[in-house]
Amino acid sequence: MRILLHPPPRDRGSMIYAGSSERFALIISLSFALNSALFQRSMISSTAPSRKALSKIACGRLQKELVEWQVNPPSGFKHKVTDNLQSWIIEVVGAAGTLYANETYQLQVDFPEHYPMEAPQVIFLPAAPLHPHIYSNGHICLDILYDSWSPAMTVSSICVSIVSMLSSSTRKQRPADNDRYVRKCKNGRSPKETRWWFHDDKV
Repeated sequence: MRILLHPPPRDRGSMIYAGSSERFALIISLSFALNSALFQRSMISSTAPSRKALSKIACGRLQKELVEWQVNPPSGFKHKVTDNLQSWIIEVVGAAGTLYANETYQLQVDFPEHYPMEAPQVIFLPAAPLHPHIYSNGHICLDILYDSWSPAMTVSSICVSIVSMLSSSTRKQRPADNDRYVRKCKNGRSPKETRWWFHDDKV
């Protein structure tokens, strides 16, 4: 069980699949053309008024990750192409032999100005999977998204951790404090504003 402390006051498509080795050069060429346009757009504006545009370092890092994803995406995940480099929508398919086998969900990954020095915000879009560490508003109680984040981590490594968390679950249910937490998170509170207590990884 993971125990949650009270949140602090608010401070505030098409799919990409891995190409074959014969098409590697074409993928890279198209990727850089696409990423160049995304870079220019992300430096000019941000989709949310309260979110600053990506730094040059963040844009370069995300361009690299996007190319690597196109060549070798994590199993069970598909990146939905948009014109916004700062916010990714990722389709998640539950692994075979688990409680979530063949079920499909969507993650939204929002990158801060100084990514990867700062962790991205990662949430499930409605309807979030029933899981002891996933709240009905899509917030995820997973340490690597908060206290245990490292700049060496990538979107792909986040996805691997999330599918591992889903696959290891032995029951489909919401966290015990789901209703209370969701009420406190109204008006767009980010999960990164919550003080999470990672007490036990067992589900």
